[in-house]
Amino acid sequence: MNEQLNAPLSVVRLIATRQGDAERGPAIWMRSDDARYRLLMDGELVWVHGPRRHELATVFLDDALPRGTAVLRDIAGASPSEIVKVVKVDTDTPPRRGNLA
Repeated sequence: MNEQLNAPLSVVRLIATRQGDAERGPAIWMRSDDARYRLLMDGELVWVHGPRRHELATVFLDDALPRGTAVLRDIAGASPSEIVKVVKVDTDTPPRRGNLA
C-alpha cells in the first residue's frame, strides 16, 4: 500500500483487560476521518502492524481522539508513544498457496 495512503498512527493509550472483563479482545479506536482515509468503517476487522508484531483487531470510531492517534486494547507488542499502521483485511483475494499446498 502507498505510504501516503496509510499514514502511521501514534498510540496514545493501551488498554489491557483481564479475564472476566465485560469488554475484551483486540481493538483499536481512531478518529472517523482517519478511518475514512483508510476506507474503514466502525466494527470492521483490520490488521494492526506494530513495531514487533501484527494482530487482527476490531475498529471503533472515537472523534474525541486527536487526529493521527489511536487507542489500542489487548494488542500485544505495542505500547504508548509507539507508531502503528492499520491495514484493511483483504477478504476478496484468495490466499496464495505454496508449492506444498
